[in-house]
Amino acid sequence: MNGLSLSELCCLFCCPPCPGRIAAKLAFLPPEATYSLVPEPEPGPGGAGAGAAPLGTLRASSGAPGRWKLHLTERADFQYSQRELDTIEVFPTKSARGNRVSCMYVRCVPGARYTVLFSHGNAVDLGQMSSFYIGLGSRLHCNIFSYDYSGYGASSGRPSERNLYADIDAAWQALRTGYGISPDSIILYGQSIGTVPTVDLASRYECAAVVLHSPLTSGMRVAFPDTKKTYCFDAFPNIEKVSKITSPVLIIHGTEDEVIDFSHGLALYERCPKAVEPLWVEGAGHNDIELYSQYLERLRRFISQELPSQRA
Repeated sequence: MNGLSLSELCCLFCCPPCPGRIAAKLAFLPPEATYSLVPEPEPGPGGAGAGAAPLGTLRASSGAPGRWKLHLTERADFQYSQRELDTIEVFPTKSARGNRVSCMYVRCVPGARYTVLFSHGNAVDLGQMSSFYIGLGSRLHCNIFSYDYSGYGASSGRPSERNLYADIDAAWQALRTGYGISPDSIILYGQSIGTVPTVDLASRYECAAVVLHSPLTSGMRVAFPDTKKTYCFDAFPNIEKVSKITSPVLIIHGTEDEVIDFSHGLALYERCPKAVEPLWVEGAGHNDIELYSQYLERLRRFISQELPSQRA
């Protein structure tokens, strides 16, 4: 989150429209886009136009809404080959607020029991996250569905708190209707700012499970750590919504998080009635939890052992 002076913070919290200003100034850092979505013409008679796609371009299969190809720039830093690219489908959908929301479906494991609806962190887009999604899904034996927030990547509009909620709603509906995935097969995963739409959706819909990775309690508590109550103008009030989640919740947080203090993860864990054993990663910061072996170990145990036992 951006660093602001005390006077700027006071202005943000005291001058209307406060929630939008807090969200825009403290939270959103959309990067320069690392990809674009291009509509692909349907092949004509005889298969015209059905040639092999070059590396950096992938085709959405007929299972996705429409046919699109993804052009990755060098900034995407894709770590895999065309074979892995071919497991990814991309397409745009539209949110209730009228923004085009870019979506990505990574078929990591044929017939996977679960699909992870992943809301990524700040300052990244789908192009930068695509390699991580392939690796994570393959290791967890899950498929991954993700999307870009308004104003990120190839998604239109501007980042805002209200758009965040509309964006994840659009992604949820695309996953449910476009791919026929039932809620009891969807794991909602939010990282950092991505925990905001994740908690909001999970508080309204039941799903298989929820993972909150480096979550925040609220915008005001990030800016003013001594804040003890949630004000009406506070942005991202996860702390007030997490108690409404009816699905199992795994919270992951680094003890040395320099962006969102470890106390946020603890507070959410204490407030969440459906929380399972959390993962506190000793010595981890905000952006390196994935490098610790216990990260994958805990996720695997949660998905492969704990979820099936709860369903039994």
